[in-house]
Amino acid sequence: MADLFHEIKHKLSGANISIVLPEGTDERVLDAAEKLQAEGIIQPIVISSSENLPKSLTVIDPKTYEGMDDLVSAFVERRKGKVTEIEARALLLKDVNYFATMLVYTGRASGLVSGAAHTTAETVRPALQIIKTKPGITKTSGAFIMVKDELRYIFADCAITIAPTSEDLAEIAVESAKTATAFGIKPKVAMLSFSTKGSAQSEETEKVVKATKLAKELAPYIAIEGELQFDASIVPTIAVKKAPGADVQGDANVFVFPSLEAGNIGYKIAERLGGFEAIGPILQGLNAPINDLSRGCSVEDVYKLVYITAAQALE
Repeated sequence: MADLFHEIKHKLSGANISIVLPEGTDERVLDAAEKLQAEGIIQPIVISSSENLPKSLTVIDPKTYEGMDDLVSAFVERRKGKVTEIEARALLLKDVNYFATMLVYTGRASGLVSGAAHTTAETVRPALQIIKTKPGITKTSGAFIMVKDELRYIFADCAITIAPTSEDLAEIAVESAKTATAFGIKPKVAMLSFSTKGSAQSEETEKVVKATKLAKELAPYIAIEGELQFDASIVPTIAVKKAPGADVQGDANVFVFPSLEAGNIGYKIAERLGGFEAIGPILQGLNAPINDLSRGCSVEDVYKLVYITAAQALE
């Protein structure tokens, strides 16, 4: 873990990355912001109307923000007639996530971290409406960096898409490989199933077979293999028996789960029984980095996810 964040801090040194934290009323967020401010590597921007915050922090109060007119105009234009100027102003004054997302959209901040006091939907909705997904990407997805000692893996989708289609899984695979690369992992992607190379056949396994084919077409330069059971993806001796000649030979480091329930259960088993630290979820496929905290997060969780978001912004 220390090595991962040492690498990130080294990359960010002198990069002038700013991350907006909409939840300036949450003590965990404020404590993390103070720690970040003291380090001087990332510039935290706190959204709050309170007058009692530490003077060292950069704080923006939407009610007195001089750039509000510009944000309102940009929001109306981005929503293409779905909101009036009056409605836009009211929303930006009322909802800190919308306000903060507009700071990112207009280049006033490099990325955003929220979710300590808001649901995933409250964090993701403004991002999807304003930041939107990258060209060619139809949905965002949520990945975790799983870290234990020198081991680093990517698990996805563990946070967003409940029942992904083959097309969704292919996108998730490619975006997860990009996430891996951004954090020093040379991606080898396993498309997970309860079947390995036709050992079982059902609609569920065929979905993963099709997803693997689509993912390889999208990114032929990435090692992507499926369908694979987890043991065949991670244990070389089992891979030789179950998937001889596969592009991934028991050395996978990016794991794409066939459903949200599988991904969510999988990362929590690795975290609670396997002793891995789960960092995320990292939202993939957006035009700018917007990331979601758990409402049960700690100060350290906020701090780390800000660094992860800043690293995404740098990429």
